[in-house]
Amino acid sequence: MQTINIQKLNLLDNAKVLDLGCGEGRHCFGAYMHANLDVYGFDLNPDDVQKAKDNFPQFDEKSDTKSCSFGCTDATKLPFADETFDYLICSEVLEHIPEVDYAVDEIIRVTKRKGKIAVSVPSFFPEWVCWSLSKDYQLTPGGHVRIFKYKQLRKMIEERNCKFIEKHREHALHSPYWWLKCLFWKNQDDSYLVNKYHDFLVWDMMKKPFITRFLEKMLQPLIGKSTVIYFEKN
Repeated sequence: MQTINIQKLNLLDNAKVLDLGCGEGRHCFGAYMHANLDVYGFDLNPDDVQKAKDNFPQFDEKSDTKSCSFGCTDATKLPFADETFDYLICSEVLEHIPEVDYAVDEIIRVTKRKGKIAVSVPSFFPEWVCWSLSKDYQLTPGGHVRIFKYKQLRKMIEERNCKFIEKHREHALHSPYWWLKCLFWKNQDDSYLVNKYHDFLVWDMMKKPFITRFLEKMLQPLIGKSTVIYFEKN
C-alpha cells in the first residue's frame, strides 16, 4: 500500500530517487517498476532495511538500465553530496524525528535544483484523535513525537526555497482502524472490533470494490489518514 502517488512525480528515465525512511521498501519498489531509475532506499531501522532487501527479488527486473539498493542512515545526517537526487520521497517519517528541522534541511540539500520532493505525514485530525484516545500510543518507543498541521509543514518546506505543487490525502478508511487500536490499546490483539476491521481492510485492498473506493474518495478530505504534499526545489 503506497501513500505517495508515484505518477505525480513524473519520473523520468536515468534519474536517481531517494526514499528516505523507506521502511520495508514499498515506495522503492513502486518507483523501480515505474521507470528506468537508480532507486535508493534508506532507513534508520536495520531490520526494516533487511526486509526491504529480502523483498526486492519479487520485483527485480534484472535490467542493466535500473537498480534498487538499500542502506541505513540518520535522516538528520545524510551521507550524500549536495544535489545528488532528482526525486526524493519521505513518507510517514518526519513525525518521528525530534530534530525535524535538520531532517528537512537535509532533504532539501541532497535534492537537485528543479528536483521533485514528495512528503507525507499523518493528517492533523485523525492523529489528534489517536493521541486523545491513548497515552500509550503517544509514548510508544520510536513513535510519533508531533502532530503536523498541513500549513505548518508546507511553510517549513516552502521557506527552504521550494515551490508547492499540489497536495492530497490518503487512506481515509484506515483512520477508524487506528482509532479502534487506540481505544483498545492494551488489548488490541484480542479485540473483536480491531480484528474484524483489519480483515475488512485486507479484503478492501485485495478486492478494491467500487463501493469502498467511492466511500474512501468521499471521506479523504475529512478523515484521510495521511496528508501528501509535492514540491519542486527552486
